[in-house]
Amino acid sequence: SGNNFEIIIIDDGSPDGTQEIAEQLEKIYGSDKILLRPRARKLGLGTAYIHGMKHATGNFIVIMDADLSHHPKFIPEFIRKQKEGNFDIVSGTRYKGNGGVYGWDLKRKLISRGANFITQVLLRPGASDLTGSFRLYRKEVLQKLMEKCVSKGYVFQMEMIVRARQLGYTIGEVPISFVDRVYGESKLGGNEIVSFLKGLLTLFATT
Repeated sequence: SGNNFEIIIIDDGSPDGTQEIAEQLEKIYGSDKILLRPRARKLGLGTAYIHGMKHATGNFIVIMDADLSHHPKFIPEFIRKQKEGNFDIVSGTRYKGNGGVYGWDLKRKLISRGANFITQVLLRPGASDLTGSFRLYRKEVLQKLMEKCVSKGYVFQMEMIVRARQLGYTIGEVPISFVDRVYGESKLGGNEIVSFLKGLLTLFATT
């Protein structure tokens, strides 16, 4: 791609062999390109971001899932979009242009669409996909947002965008295809939906 990069892998004691595979990649590509920064147990997405940021040396950070639900082929598009508009954040969107979701059942699609619709109506965030996590951030913007955000779980990604708008940061969007993980299961249950609604109402009341 012609871009200098490093890949920081945060593995929270995952039982699926992620760390072993990452160690093999490190041997192939070198420890200057593949940085393993594991933690002993699952401590939450927000703290994983903070942990990864501490080790990032670049001016921009791309955050993505390591199970290839987020395809690396979109990263050059994110970079192009950022340069084109000098954006503070470039967010992948499943709900615009030729973006889409593959591998989800109807219930999961309805929950995701419904969550986005309710959020658009209540918060008017100026971005079409608030619950996705495939994004490019300026490092200093990500640091500032992490200091402001208080949500956990499913609401966290949404709060990042809402707070970004509140602070006057610019956001560009790139349509992406999200492919559900082939191995393992997604952990979206009743508890996550309740906590999402609570978090949404909290954001509505505080922004």
